[in-house]
Amino acid sequence: MSFAAGGKKKKMSAESVIYYLNRQPEDDPVEETEWLFSALGQYTGAELRELLYVAQEPGFFELMRGLFGLSDGSRAALHSFLTATDPGSTKVTIDADGRCILHRDTLEPKAKPPLKIVS
Repeated sequence: MSFAAGGKKKKMSAESVIYYLNRQPEDDPVEETEWLFSALGQYTGAELRELLYVAQEPGFFELMRGLFGLSDGSRAALHSFLTATDPGSTKVTIDADGRCILHRDTLEPKAKPPLKIVS
C-alpha cells in the first residue's frame, strides 16, 4: 500500500504510521485522507469491524501499547501461548514478587451421560 505525502508516493509501513502520528499535516486534509484510505485498504471489512469492536473494550489501547512494548521473543511466546488454547481457559495471576503467571485450567473431560434405553 502507498500514500501520497507531499506529492510523493510512499509505502505504508510501521515506520510511516509512527512518523505520521507524530507529524500529522495540519494544513493538508487531502494528505490525511489519502493516508487513512491507504491504511484502511490493507484490511478486509471484517477485520476493520472487528478492530472497531474490540477497540471499545476499556484499556484496549493501553494493553496494545504494553503488548507491542515487549521484546519480539516475549511477544512471540505470549502469542503462541494465547493462540494455542481457548482464551477462556487461560488464567493470569501476579505473584508476590510481581511475576505475571499465565496458566491454563486443566478441566476434567466431561463424562458422557449414561445411555437411556427407551422402549
